Amino acid sequence: MGCAGSSEAKGEDFAPGCTALLAQVIFGSFNGPGTVKKIEKPKPWKHSPQITKSQLLQMREEFWDTAPHYGGRKEIWDALRAAAEADLTLAQAIVDSAGVIVQSADLTICYDERGAKYELPKYVMSEPTNLIREG
Repeated sequence: MGCAGSSEAKGEDFAPGCTALLAQVIFGSFNGPGTVKKIEKPKPWKHSPQITKSQLLQMREEFWDTAPHYGGRKEIWDALRAAAEADLTLAQAIVDSAGVIVQSADLTICYDERGAKYELPKYVMSEPTNLIREG
């Protein structure tokens, strides 16, 4: 039993439920039966020029407000935002349940089941090491 199938009437090349598996194989996040790429903590990075916490939060808000307008599905963008703002365990559960295919373990490059690409900047995933502390 496999995922390959054919239906001229609908133009569908794959059996239902196999699209995500196929995408994982194509995009490299499939590591064998029942496995997906594990999310990892982002590597430390610096922002140039240095920014404050309030500037970082503003940048994040602007990104999430505009991201859906550049393609992809809103529900995937919402899941990615929730994952970006969660701890690693919860983030993994969120992307798994949303059908997000993780190409980069730090979530900076992901795909949905239809093959749409989602790119997340580092600043939505973590704080820069040179963040200016306000206060």
